[in-house]
Amino acid sequence: MSTFTMVVWIVAIGCAYGIVAKWLELRAEKRAGDEDSEATLARLEVLEERIRVLERIVTEQKFDLKQEINRL
Repeated sequence: MSTFTMVVWIVAIGCAYGIVAKWLELRAEKRAGDEDSEATLARLEVLEERIRVLERIVTEQKFDLKQEINRL
């Protein structure tokens, strides 16, 4: 095996290692992003439900009556 061939192999292996390392890093970041997205969606659903409850309370007629009594 000539010196030139050995240098070419070393460079090729180094480039392949860099590509694989970058691919693994991006894959790990994507998984972390997916987990963050799921947590954010779950929190958003909880907040939406709380808003629905508050809207129901505020739009009740009893709430309006209490507000009028408190104004007097």
